[in-house]
Order: sequence, then structure tokens, then C-alpha cells
Amino acid sequence: MKLLYPILLIVLGQTLIWIQSNAQFFSSWAKDNPFIMACTFSVPISYIFINTTKLCVEYFDGLLWPGRVLGFSLGMITFFTLTAVFKGELPDIKTGVCILLAFAIVLLQVFSK
Repeated sequence: MKLLYPILLIVLGQTLIWIQSNAQFFSSWAKDNPFIMACTFSVPISYIFINTTKLCVEYFDGLLWPGRVLGFSLGMITFFTLTAVFKGELPDIKTGVCILLAFAIVLLQVFSK
């Protein structure tokens, strides 16, 4: 499946963003070194998303929106998963519905090209 690689890159990029932003809450080193965290993660994250955008635009016949919506939705799912696993924080009903909608959006983008 030609869309699998961009999906994996989106999840990787979103995971790196989650670590960059949230490591301060479970790592004293990350909390004390935000500049190093920013410098270490920013280039790989940017490179991943530049290439992901290219692959998504190619897959969706030159359109930008489908890849953006897919990235947003996978970002929500990735954030939910990592926050639940590493912080034990589960969403309330309102946020849970939004996460279910994100799953629906991913399915819609993947299966309705």
C-alpha cells in the first residue's frame, strides 16, 4: 500500500513532537534543557514532515488537503496513545468522541481516494 509509508512517517513525526513537547514532564534532563531538546528534535521532525507532505501530495494526485487532514487525525491518535501509555492520562467523554472522529477521518482518507 503506497500510503502506508507516509502514515508511518506521520506517526514517527508526531511521536517525536510528543517527546519534544512532553518529556519535560517525566524527565528532569529534558525539563532543564529545553534549548537542546528543541535543537535536537527540530531538524529531524521538519525533514520527516517535508517528505511526508511530498509523499501524501503524490498519493492524493497533487492535493494538499487530504494529507493535512490525515496528519492532523493521526496526530490526535498518536497523542492519545502516547499520553495514555506514558502519563496514564485518559480522555474525558468529549475528547474521547473527538479521538473516535479522528479514527473515522483516517479511515475515510485511506479508503476513499
